[in-house]
Amino acid sequence: MTDVVRIGNCSGFYGDRLSAMREMLEGGELDVLTGDYLAELTMLILGKDQLKDPSLGYARTFVRQLEDCLGLALERGVRIVANAGGLNPAGLADKVREVAKGLGLDPQVAHVEGDDVRHLSTRHGWDGALTANAYLGGFGIAAALTAGADVVVTGRVTDASLVVGPAIAHHAWDATAYDALAGAVVAGHVIECGTQATGGNFSGFLDLPHRDRPLGFPVAEVASDGSSVITKHAGTGGAVTVDTVTAQLVYEIQSTRYLGPDVTVHLDSVRLEQEAEDRVAVGGVVGEAPPERLKVCVNELGGWRNSLELVLTGLDVEAKAAWVREQLGPRLTAAEVTWSDVRVPPADADTEEAASALLRCTVKDPSPDPVGRAFTAAAVELALGSYPGFTMTAPPAPATPYGVYRAAYVDRADVTHTVVHADGRREVVADPGTYGSDGEAPGAGPSPYPGRHDTLTRRLPLGTFVHARSGDKGGDANIGLWVAHDGSDRETYDARVQWLFKLMSPRGIPTLLPEAADLDVDVWLLPHLGAVNLVVHGLLGEGVAASTRFDPQAKGLAEFLRSRLVSIEVSLT
Repeated sequence: MTDVVRIGNCSGFYGDRLSAMREMLEGGELDVLTGDYLAELTMLILGKDQLKDPSLGYARTFVRQLEDCLGLALERGVRIVANAGGLNPAGLADKVREVAKGLGLDPQVAHVEGDDVRHLSTRHGWDGALTANAYLGGFGIAAALTAGADVVVTGRVTDASLVVGPAIAHHAWDATAYDALAGAVVAGHVIECGTQATGGNFSGFLDLPHRDRPLGFPVAEVASDGSSVITKHAGTGGAVTVDTVTAQLVYEIQSTRYLGPDVTVHLDSVRLEQEAEDRVAVGGVVGEAPPERLKVCVNELGGWRNSLELVLTGLDVEAKAAWVREQLGPRLTAAEVTWSDVRVPPADADTEEAASALLRCTVKDPSPDPVGRAFTAAAVELALGSYPGFTMTAPPAPATPYGVYRAAYVDRADVTHTVVHADGRREVVADPGTYGSDGEAPGAGPSPYPGRHDTLTRRLPLGTFVHARSGDKGGDANIGLWVAHDGSDRETYDARVQWLFKLMSPRGIPTLLPEAADLDVDVWLLPHLGAVNLVVHGLLGEGVAASTRFDPQAKGLAEFLRSRLVSIEVSLT
């Protein structure tokens, strides 16, 4: 047994690059190859699949990848761990065996189940839930690997558990190895979203090397103490730097305490160091006992929705928008009608497209009728009797169902975390037995840096030396911001961090992000990373599937924030 287990990733979501599994197997040495296929929205998609065909409910692209790569993985001795089982890990395990048999192979295939807690719906008020899945930890995966599994497929484990499980199996950690487990969680969190750790969705993309080739997927080399090095295969696109790793580390977190089923991670303890080119060391991670309850992803069918976009061109755009709203509004009977704002195009634009603006109308209702033909026909019938230049960006579409996500919590005693081994033997994973707090950490409080008194400032974009990344957590938007490692001296870097911490106060956020003026915003400081994490509660309504925002997953929110003009002390620029 070596001191390091080398764990790669080949998928960050259901729909990621299909060739990545082969690229990772052929590109360099690995012990384990993981794939993350699940998100809150994915569980809803898989639930809809099962409504049509109960034998489905898993990520079918994973099956296609194994058809191509299973023989190669077995030949190279790389074990595969994926949460592609979704709502039907047993069904996926059977499908993997079927694929293997067709290829003339005989791998040991195990699966992890027990995350489906729909049977608790009545007790917890989720009656009618389409899906309800508890987030499981890594010890079930570890048990399967220890028993000799070549392929392990799971349902809803946490994304990081795909790395934690192999690390537990390799290093033989027990449930109280909190610091080591926490380190593995951090490594798993960094690589779970695939190429987001190597330059994907990175605000510093202009300086990213090798953009002429596909970005490489990340690899975590996890040591026996839980420390790790994040890297990638040689010759692949992108880079692994302190900034690209920080970008993923602050992505979609809530506070400085990262609550997981196996351990609670103190994110403010994490330290990063550029060890060499494309090698970032992650250390200093502190963990404590996990929370007493498990988080549950609940998806319910919320109703039906539809939308259309009208093109407004040239002069009098605002008047055109007002008239069509006056005409269409009285004919809409949906329970919820949302109109977008209209931005007046520039005068004397060089092209018709530049001289145009879009007006979007979105409707939602418990019944499909008010948002189906009754909605689209009312709009189409105005085509020859409304504003000049009336046109739409796409033909009318039928109503579609949408889901509503919410987070819930259940007692661990109500969840039976179970491994079904390759020989059919069932093993219940023991609960850790010792727990910490379920609550969030106390507020970050004032900045730990003393105030500065420079008065000479310039109005510049926040992104002048601040990177950011954003995403969604149900109805909340998460924004991580940190000071770029751009070669500035240490004194300048520390002063920029101090400035960022002062700027990102709950009182100052509404000025930077006007849409959050009436919303609760949490601000968390991560001094070792030079980072701030913002959680904007309720910005996304009832979650991505129900949100009427044009950016329902808040993916572009960070870039909007970086574009905002702020007063920056001249000495920092």
